[in-house]
Amino acid sequence: MPPKLGIIAGNGELPGRIIEACKQTGRPFFVVAFKDQTLPETVTGKDIPHAWVRLGAGGQAVKHFRDAGVKELVLAGGIRRPKMSTLRPDAWVARFFATHATAMIGDDGLLSALVGVLERDEGFRVVGAESVLPDVLAATGVYGAHAPDEQALKDIEQGIRAAREIGGKDVGQAAVAEQGRIIAVEGADGTDAMLARITRCRQGKEAIQRRGGVLVKVKKPGQESRADLPTIGVSTVDTVTGAGLAGIAIEAGGTLVIDREAVIEAADAAGLFVIGVPLAEEN
Repeated sequence: MPPKLGIIAGNGELPGRIIEACKQTGRPFFVVAFKDQTLPETVTGKDIPHAWVRLGAGGQAVKHFRDAGVKELVLAGGIRRPKMSTLRPDAWVARFFATHATAMIGDDGLLSALVGVLERDEGFRVVGAESVLPDVLAATGVYGAHAPDEQALKDIEQGIRAAREIGGKDVGQAAVAEQGRIIAVEGADGTDAMLARITRCRQGKEAIQRRGGVLVKVKKPGQESRADLPTIGVSTVDTVTGAGLAGIAIEAGGTLVIDREAVIEAADAAGLFVIGVPLAEEN
């Protein structure tokens, strides 16, 4: 039996999927959920051992995991960065920030530093979500019934270059390309906000009917793979559909696909393609 797993639960569907996998395999686990971040339904039910903490209470979270006998940790789901004025860091978090001030610049630097502290200083072993959900990493090839056409393949190439460029600056993980040009890149507010901007621009225009453009998501060059990998799910397909795009391209082996079969079903119904693209590692 694998050691007891501590789940650091952010927002989105991934924490719930990991909890369900632990239940199905009989693996012991404990969840730390964050107020105003974790979806309440993630830990709803008496059979889910958990504790709620505020985001700035890192020491309390670590104590909960120790008291529960946790040996391995998994970071699951995104965390919205709060304003420093509202974070109210405890001594553990204040010490982390003082030691890793330069990591505050970007999300990947911050998460990489956090993984290092949890392993080196606190003695936990941090694992990736794929160690619990073996089929969650994107595979190479077309998902479902629809495939990209020649123009979409060119847009994918453009999108990969743009996403890697912003990823190298630790800004984001996604871009949208259409007709050989980049029409949007992900900022600190995330993929959904980027797609919402496209949707607003296209409202009432012919583009929303004809569909065009590709959402491309890839991990940042040299990214810590155990934290904040780009993720898609059914909600991504729905948002891409609303934005009038033709499809989604994701990095094979570098992107998480939440509920693969449901994603395929939703994409097929919407007439969208989803494709996993293998990429050479860039540091």
